[in-house]
Amino acid sequence: MLTKHRRLHKAQRDIILKTIAYYESNRKAMRYDEYIATGYPIGSGAVEGTCLHLVKDRMEGSGMRWTVRGAEAVLQLRALHLNGDWDAYWQHHMQCEAERRFGRKAA
Repeated sequence: MLTKHRRLHKAQRDIILKTIAYYESNRKAMRYDEYIATGYPIGSGAVEGTCLHLVKDRMEGSGMRWTVRGAEAVLQLRALHLNGDWDAYWQHHMQCEAERRFGRKAA
């Protein structure tokens, strides 16, 4: 683009140069052929889908208002549930609560 489009504005040239520098400095991490062969997802679709399912569906209900602390707590619990880790978490939570309240491990 720098050689084909000689009439670029300075801001446009700066963006292109910054992008080139980024790709050159991160070239070692961009082994997409290996990632695809291994079966890793390439692109942001999986991340965007997870954000929609985990975050947006739960946090943007009608009339909902969240503090950062409250939203973080709800999202952590939702992730535990969706990952199938709820039972293990709950056992750990009850163990810690028994130790905190009674100074001993739960039976």
